[in-house]
Amino acid sequence: MTHDSSSDGDVLTSKSRADRSTPWFLVSAFALVHVVIHLATNGNYGMFRDEFYYWDCANHLAWGYVDQPPLSIALLAGWKTVFGDSVDSLRVLPALCGAFVIVMIALIARELGGGRFAQAFAALAVAAIPSYLGITGFYSMNAFDLVFWTVGFYIVLRIVNDGRQILWIWLGLVLGLGLLNKISILVFGFSLILSMILTRHRRHLARPQFWIGVALAGLIFLPHVIWQIGNGWPTLEFIENAKRNKIADIDLGGFLGAQAMEMGPTNLGIWVLGLLFLLIARSMRRYQIFGWFFLITLIYFVVQKSKPYYLFSVYPVLFAAGAVLIERVASLRRLGWIRPLAVLNVVIGLVIALPMAVPLLSVESYVAYTQRLGMAPSTSENHELAELPQFFADRFGWEEMVAEVAAVYESLSDSDKARCGIVGRNYGETGAINYYGRRYGLPRAASQHNNYFLWGPGEMSGDVLIVVNYARSDLEMVFESVTLVTTLDLEYAMPYEANAPIYVCRGLRIPFDEAWRMGKSFI
Repeated sequence: MTHDSSSDGDVLTSKSRADRSTPWFLVSAFALVHVVIHLATNGNYGMFRDEFYYWDCANHLAWGYVDQPPLSIALLAGWKTVFGDSVDSLRVLPALCGAFVIVMIALIARELGGGRFAQAFAALAVAAIPSYLGITGFYSMNAFDLVFWTVGFYIVLRIVNDGRQILWIWLGLVLGLGLLNKISILVFGFSLILSMILTRHRRHLARPQFWIGVALAGLIFLPHVIWQIGNGWPTLEFIENAKRNKIADIDLGGFLGAQAMEMGPTNLGIWVLGLLFLLIARSMRRYQIFGWFFLITLIYFVVQKSKPYYLFSVYPVLFAAGAVLIERVASLRRLGWIRPLAVLNVVIGLVIALPMAVPLLSVESYVAYTQRLGMAPSTSENHELAELPQFFADRFGWEEMVAEVAAVYESLSDSDKARCGIVGRNYGETGAINYYGRRYGLPRAASQHNNYFLWGPGEMSGDVLIVVNYARSDLEMVFESVTLVTTLDLEYAMPYEANAPIYVCRGLRIPFDEAWRMGKSFI
């Protein structure tokens, strides 16, 4: 491995003399603690809204879905077939993703010239990032997205250090699989190419291995593109609707403020210093590409009106670079105290943030805790909030809702039950009914939301429907009889779910297939 030569006296321009071996015991311990935290707290608040939808998608394997590519769904289908679909089982894979990222951060710090302290400290700091704890605490494509971005950064670092062109093909493989998990990996490729153009690494664009890697990524992603074409590009419609009607407006200041909070306020100095270190330090000139990568990605997501968490996958190199800088500064005479102070800062931040990242406390204790800190519930979507942030509120009320639906179903006559269908307004309600409804003997529920719309109403005739959380005025346009049976009263759930109405509808005014098409909701 080669490094830029420079004066040994300048901490910003000297290569580290520290032992470069990886402190595997500490790094592994941090990764293990990460997994244990999730396993110990997983069942405290119940299933998250999106997990019901993922579970149901895993029962309908395909090359694509309205709101996501297929990889995370296929992995879930295989996992639950072997290990079951309890909440504890579903959350093992995302917890392992978090542990893997912690290990990879140590390796990234090593590639940046970090010694044993820098590697261990980088792993500790990333293990303490509140948003990473949150993302890896429930099943979604986002936990896997962290893995693909981090591995991508590591491969690019190896190319920068070793110049091995074959690694571009391996990067193509990783990014192709990443695209099958989440299409935001396209932004990785976009930012990488622009960053290469802005730095000395533009020479790689003339290498055939680079373009072979690009072609390989496209080939891996091709089945999903074919699925999109065959279904009329539903994801494009989904993205436009979400930007227009779902994602909360946020300016640059708000976006940056969210980054500071979600990465952990006590971690702010680590990644900001890491960014500056990458951009201006003479010894880090070869790694300047990663500083530009962050800035380009930040600008892209702000301009595209993206949710703040879309940027979270870009931070691994910044944390690793910050750890390397701290190690180098601490190596100077009389500055060794910086190391324990930096570690203490990260640990204090983790202790403070942990109850807000994982379901560690009871709801009452959580509310009291956040009030003492002066923090209000938050969401990145246009939704009213109550006592809990959406991240936690969407784990409450689902089984109680299904029990109410089951009570309505049991109140019907046998003849009505035989032809009754159940429709939920969104994928959370519908997925929960299908997940918990097995215990109550309920027929399979359908919805017009996202991929449920493509799956259609199944064998429902529309003669008798139990409908959850629709507006009465919309139902009266389709049915002759719309009877409000009950209104939910769910504690701690999101307000738009907590008091949802449940109707029994009869007597179609228009053909059911026409009514189904009218209600399509891709958002």
